[in-house]
Amino acid sequence: MSNRFLKEIVDPTPLSYEPPPFPSLYWPFPIGGTQIAYLYDARSIWRFTLYWTLICIVAIHIVAAGYAVAVQTKNWKTIWIVPVVYVVIGGIEGLIAGNVVGGLLGGIYTAGFFKMSTWIPLTWGVVNALVLVLSSFAIQGGL
Repeated sequence: MSNRFLKEIVDPTPLSYEPPPFPSLYWPFPIGGTQIAYLYDARSIWRFTLYWTLICIVAIHIVAAGYAVAVQTKNWKTIWIVPVVYVVIGGIEGLIAGNVVGGLLGGIYTAGFFKMSTWIPLTWGVVNALVLVLSSFAIQGGL
């Protein structure tokens, strides 16, 4: 009974709400009017976070693979496998991180009946990629 009451009174979801298409990033300062896109349901929040995390982490792995290929040009017969392996590993890491963070964000925002800007999943995708980059360095090297 109380859950239904909260859903009817507190829930900010408009009646005609449809999740915006990916990526739906908007310019936050209204110059020509309002073009704001919000996410209200956990599935859309999870999906946007997963996609942005995959994009950011795979991009980091592609850059690292490009550097590895540029450094090892002498081994041209076997170096082609490096980008493939890096992209597969980046995809797996992105799936894991995106699912965990997207699920947590979706649960928190849905439980609090909050609306989420479409910029928040992009921010968390970048944060996930930066955590991956920072964790790639040995902690002893900085001491």
